[in-house]
Amino acid sequence: MSETLRLIRHRDRPSTTFPGGARYRPIIGDDTGEGIPVRTGIQTSPPGYRTQPHAHPYVEILTVLEGTGEIWLDGDAQPTPLEPGVTVAIPAHRVHGFCATGDGPLVTFGIHTSDRRIVDYQPNR
Repeated sequence: MSETLRLIRHRDRPSTTFPGGARYRPIIGDDTGEGIPVRTGIQTSPPGYRTQPHAHPYVEILTVLEGTGEIWLDGDAQPTPLEPGVTVAIPAHRVHGFCATGDGPLVTFGIHTSDRRIVDYQPNR
């Protein structure tokens, strides 16, 4: 990483729309994160949105900024509620997913503890 301050404006970053309508905006992404050992992004999930089960070969950290939802790890008996002010650390290689449960969007800030974002999608169950 260079020795100068790197400023990234969220509004200037491109976004991707996932099947089901969620939008993902990488902040520190492959094009802005040279020399930075994490990748970050903001996901806005509409009410009722559910991620496809997936895993990462590194720890993922999610912080809820707005809305409500549930997150689960494969093998857990019950999902864990999500609300603003909650942060969860998801272990590496654990299949997980989350859904938006409220009337408004679920907005999360994610940190992938890797120098590139790697997603291993699983078949829907």
